[in-house]
Amino acid sequence: MNYRHAYHAGNFADVLKHTVQFALIEAMKAKPTPFCFVDTHAGSGCYALDSAEAGKTGEYKDGIVRLLFPDLHQSAKSAPSGPLPPPLRHWLDSVLALPGNKDGLRLYPGSPLQAANALRDIDTAQLCELHPEEATRLRELFHHDRRVHVHERNGYEALKGLLPPKEKRGLVLIDPPYEAQEAEYRSIEQALKAALLRWPTGVYAVWYPIKLRSQVQPFLRWTQHSGVRRVLRAELLVRPDDSPLRLNGSGVVILNAPWKLDDVLREPLRAMSRLLSQERPATWRLDWLAEDTGEAPLPRKPTRR
Repeated sequence: MNYRHAYHAGNFADVLKHTVQFALIEAMKAKPTPFCFVDTHAGSGCYALDSAEAGKTGEYKDGIVRLLFPDLHQSAKSAPSGPLPPPLRHWLDSVLALPGNKDGLRLYPGSPLQAANALRDIDTAQLCELHPEEATRLRELFHHDRRVHVHERNGYEALKGLLPPKEKRGLVLIDPPYEAQEAEYRSIEQALKAALLRWPTGVYAVWYPIKLRSQVQPFLRWTQHSGVRRVLRAELLVRPDDSPLRLNGSGVVILNAPWKLDDVLREPLRAMSRLLSQERPATWRLDWLAEDTGEAPLPRKPTRR
């Protein structure tokens, strides 16, 4: 595996993924009983934005930095951006609260560190990372935290032993690097199919890149017919989805999505599309691919801008 997230930490795709993750964990914490967070592709956990890797791409400058200084990236004709929606503001504050960011944004916490910082004392995390160097850094990062357990193994295979968790409640984040490209979706489908058989009530969030729409569409159709009765899609496109040569956008599809999660994410997505636009205005999509209403489903248009 050659992918290293250090080159991409804090980019526009991370802003979307981690805002959704933050909202999901907050929804989990709404109940007093403990839950488990599982990350199948955890990475090293934290990334220095002044590193050579981050400096080489500078992707974070078109991601999280734009939320810190929104008015610097708007035209003179644009109205002032105003305050960030509360869920987005609370997520950004959690990133800035990292000890290394006391004097400014220097570190970007990955999914496992953001999750661990949001968990309560009664909650736990199971983190999977296959790359030895990344897994070693992950262990060092959490060696003091008894809530967190690191597994140096294939995340898809690990789900067979980790699910269902002892807490019987939880969130599984599946965010592979997609080095296998379209074949990765088949691996995700197989892993989800097995996981849902073992733990049908778990919440599963799958992050995916968008280059060509045709590459991701079969997987999204699979989620519609997976048997899960509540499937929510959130997407952000900074460029048209018509080129296989670059990352044009990304999305997160949530199986067994918590009640009213769409209401929580709508304004953050609207703000992201305004603040993270690049060559042309960004667009966003938030819609139910499957929704359990207790009645026969009716056609409905997605929220899209």
